[in-house]
Amino acid sequence: MPQDYNKTINLPQTDFPMRAGLPKREPEFLEKWEKEDIYHTMMEKNEGKPLFILHDGPPYANGNLHLGHALNKILKDFIVRYKNMAGFKAPYVPGWDTHGLPIERQAIAAFGLDRHKVSNKDFCDKCKEFALEHVDTQRTQFKRLGVVGDWEHPYLTLTNDFVAKQVSVFGEMAKKGYIYRGMKPVYWCPHDETALAEAEIEYKDNKCASIYVKFAVKDDQGKISSVIGTTENVYFVIWTTTTWTLPGNLAISLNPRFEYSFVKVPNGEIYVLATDLIPSVIAAAKIESYEVLGTIMGSELEYVTTQHPLMDRESLVIVGDHVTLEAGTGCVHTAPGFGAEDFVVCQKYPEIPMIVPVDSKGMTTADAGKYAGMFYEDTNAIILHDLTENNALLAVETIEHSYPHCWRCKKPIIFRATEQWFCSVDAMKDKAVEACHGVKWIPAWGEDRMTSMIQERSDWCISRQRTWGVPIPIFFCKKCKKPLINDDTISAVAALFREKGTSAWFDTDAADILPAGTKCECGCSEFTKETDTMDVWFDSGSSHAAVLEERDELSYPADLYLEGNDQYRGWFQSSMLTSIATKGVSPYKTVITHGMIVDEERQKMSKSKGNGMSPQEITQQYGADILRLWVSSSDYRADMKISKKMFKQLSQNYLKIRNTARYIMGNLNGFTLDQMVPYDQMLELDKWALMKCNELVGRVRAAYDSYEFHGVIHAIHNFCVVDMSNFYLDVIKDRLYCDDGLSRLSAQTAIYRILDSLVRMLAPVLCFTADEIWHAMPHAAGDDERNVVLNDMPEYDSALTFTDAEAIKWEKIIAVRDDVNKALEQARGSKLIGKPLEAKVTITASENAKEFLDGCGQDLAKLFIVSSVDVQTGEGEGDSYEALGGVKIAVSHMEGEKCERCWIYDPTVGSNAEHPTLCARCASVLGNK
Repeated sequence: MPQDYNKTINLPQTDFPMRAGLPKREPEFLEKWEKEDIYHTMMEKNEGKPLFILHDGPPYANGNLHLGHALNKILKDFIVRYKNMAGFKAPYVPGWDTHGLPIERQAIAAFGLDRHKVSNKDFCDKCKEFALEHVDTQRTQFKRLGVVGDWEHPYLTLTNDFVAKQVSVFGEMAKKGYIYRGMKPVYWCPHDETALAEAEIEYKDNKCASIYVKFAVKDDQGKISSVIGTTENVYFVIWTTTTWTLPGNLAISLNPRFEYSFVKVPNGEIYVLATDLIPSVIAAAKIESYEVLGTIMGSELEYVTTQHPLMDRESLVIVGDHVTLEAGTGCVHTAPGFGAEDFVVCQKYPEIPMIVPVDSKGMTTADAGKYAGMFYEDTNAIILHDLTENNALLAVETIEHSYPHCWRCKKPIIFRATEQWFCSVDAMKDKAVEACHGVKWIPAWGEDRMTSMIQERSDWCISRQRTWGVPIPIFFCKKCKKPLINDDTISAVAALFREKGTSAWFDTDAADILPAGTKCECGCSEFTKETDTMDVWFDSGSSHAAVLEERDELSYPADLYLEGNDQYRGWFQSSMLTSIATKGVSPYKTVITHGMIVDEERQKMSKSKGNGMSPQEITQQYGADILRLWVSSSDYRADMKISKKMFKQLSQNYLKIRNTARYIMGNLNGFTLDQMVPYDQMLELDKWALMKCNELVGRVRAAYDSYEFHGVIHAIHNFCVVDMSNFYLDVIKDRLYCDDGLSRLSAQTAIYRILDSLVRMLAPVLCFTADEIWHAMPHAAGDDERNVVLNDMPEYDSALTFTDAEAIKWEKIIAVRDDVNKALEQARGSKLIGKPLEAKVTITASENAKEFLDGCGQDLAKLFIVSSVDVQTGEGEGDSYEALGGVKIAVSHMEGEKCERCWIYDPTVGSNAEHPTLCARCASVLGNK
C-alpha cells in the first residue's frame, strides 16, 4: 500500500485563530486584565526605575466619547505602555474636568432644572451627580479602547482635595499680586449669562450689515476751520459691523500719525477720512466724484467734539495707536463698554464716562435711550432705520465676516465691560515666554504658536457668573467694600473645602469661615463672600499642583503633556501661567499636539453631515485594535482623515501582521527553547533574517522614542510583508516542512526570536492582539507570561549586524531573486510552468557575476524556490534583467521525477529503494525518524 507522505511533513499547527474576532474577544481580555490588575502589577514590577510622567489633560465629563477623545487617549496609551516596557516606571492617572458651564448646561437638560429656582446646594448636587455619572460612562468607554491606567483612582476637579489645592494656587497668585478686580470688556455670552475665556471662543462666519455713519462736527476748537475755512456740513465718518453698539459710542478714535483729508462730495457734505482709505469709502458710498479740500494729521484733531447721530450727547475725537488702515475709514467708532481697545484708549481721557447699555442677558438698558428693553440684536434694524431718517447713514453693505461664538451654546457672544477678577498676564509674560523656550515642542512650530499667543493675549478673566464651580475665595468688607484675601483667609477656605467641599461656601457664613478676630483695615469685622466662581481653565490649569505635586506616585514637573492643537490657548496656556505664577517654571518638559479628525474630503466630522463615526461604533464593528491601528498609521501631528473605507484597508493590514505571527507560531509547533541553535551555528539566511529584525528593532525603538508612531507600524508592516512573507518565510518553508536536524532548528530559532521581538514591539499599539499572541507562543525562562506589557522592549543588538560586505552580498542575491521571480511569472503566464518548483532557471551572466553567484555560499535553487539553477557565461537565452549589472534569465520546465514529499524535481528521486518516489533528502529525513 502506497505511503501517505503528506503525514510526514511538518505542516504548521496552532490554535491561534486566523480571524481575530476582535469585537467579541477584546472584552474577554479586558476582564482578564482587570482580574489580574495589570496596571498595578506593571507599576510594582517597574518600581525603582526612573519615573516618566505623562500628565493627562482632563476631558469634560458631559457625554459619550467622540473620536477626538479616542485619538487622544490611545496616543497616550502608546506612550505609557512603551515607556513601561522601555526601562521606566510610567504611571498614568486619568483625569476629568467636572465643573463649569458644560456640566451645568447638560445637567439642566438632563434633570429639567431651573437654576434660578433651586437652591445653590441642590443645583450643585445635581451637577455633581451628572458629572460623576458621565465619569463612569467615559471611564468604561476609555477602558474598552485598551487604555491602561489607574482608572479606579482618577483625578477629578470636583474632589475636595483638588479644589483645596486649587484655592491654595489662587492664594499664592494673589499674594504675588497677579490677581486683581477691575472693569474691562470681556467676552460675554448672553445666552449663558457669563464671562468667557479666550479658549472658550470659536469663530464662525456671519452675515451682517457693514455701515458707514456720519458724526457732525459740533466744536472744532478752531482746528478744522483753520484748514478749510468752515465747519458747516463737516462729518467724521465711522465704520462698524456691529450696529447695535452705536448707543454705546462715546468717542471717535484717530491715529495721531495718519494723515486725514477733508473730502467734499457733490451734495456739499465734507467728510473727514484717512487719506489712504478715501478710494474704498467713496466706492462703498457709490459717490461718483469728490474733491480734497485739505489735509491734517490725526494728532491735530484731538478733542474736536461731534454730535452723536442717535443720542443726545457728544462724541469726543481722541487718538490711539490701535487705529489701522486695514479697513473702514480711519475714524474708529469707540464704545468703551463694548471693546477692549476702546476701553483702554478711553482710560486716557477721564472726561469720557463708562456706559454699558446691554445687561447680562443681552437686553439693552436705560443707557440705550429709546432702544432700551430690547434684545441687543433686535435693535439693528431700528437703528439702521433711524440713521437713515436722520441722514446719518452714508452707506450700508451686507458682508460675511468671522465673528466670535460661545463654544458651548454656539450662539454669538458680545464684548461687555463688567466688574471681573483678572489674572495679570502682562506681569508674567516674559517669564512664561522664556519658559516656553526650554520646552520641547512636537511639532516644533508649537513653540512659536504658544509664545505668540502668550505675548498677544490680554489679562486672563478668571471669574465666571456660574454656580457649579470653585468659588473665588475672596471676602468683602461690609463697610468699605474692600476685598480681603491673605494667607489666613486662603488657609481657612482651603481647609473648609478639603473637609466639606465647595458647596460649603454657599452654606456657611463668612464669620464661620474666617479665623476668629478677622478685621478689615477700616476696623469692620463683618464680611460678605464673592459670588463668582473660577474659570474652568483655572481648575484644569491647577492640576499640575493638585495632582502632580499631591500624588505620591507622580512628580512635578511632568515629562509630557499631550493634547489636541486647540490647547495652545487652553490647557497648555492655563497650566503654564499658573505654574509660572506660583513656581516660576514650566509644568511640562515636552508638549505634543495632535491634529483634528476629518473625513476623506477633509471636512469636519459631524453626524448631521452623515460623516460622523463614534469610537463605540468602530469597536463594535472592527474592534479596538483596528481603531488603535488607525491612530498609529496616521501622522497625528496633522489633521487625520478617517472613513469606513480606510478601516477596511486597515483590517487587511492588520491581518497581514496577525497572520505573519500565526504562521510563525504554527511552525513552532513542538519546538522547545532548549532546542534553540546558538547564533554561530545558525544558517546564514537565518542570520540574515535576525539582522533584518534587529534593524527593525532599531527603527521601531527610535520611532517610539521620538513619538512617531506611524513610523512604528509602517516599519513593522513592511517587515512582515517584504522581508518575511515575500522572502524569508517563503524560502524557509521547505526547510520547516520537510527538513529535520540543524537546518530546521536553525530556522525555528530565527522565527522564534523574530516573533518574540515582534510581539513586544506591537504591544503598545495592538495591545489586545499582542497579548493574544503572547499567550499562544513559547517563552524563555525570564519572561513574565502574565502579559506582554510586563516584559521589556527588545534592544538593538550590534552582534546581529552584518558587515558591509555581507549586507551588499545579500542585497545582490535578493535583487537576482526578484528578477528570477519576474521571469517565473512570465513563464507561468505563458503556461510553460505551473508552480515555481516545476522550473529550471538558467542565468547567463558576466564572469564576475557568475563568480559571485557560484561563490555566495547559498543554494540558489532553494532561495529562488525552483528545482534547479544553472549559472553560465556567454550569450545565453532569456530576457535581460538589471541585477548584477545585467543578466539574462531563461526558464524551462524541469525534466525528471518530482519528489512526492517535497515536490522538488530532483535527479535523486528513486535512489532509495525503501522510498522510491522520494528524493535522497526526504528519504534520509524519514530514515532518521
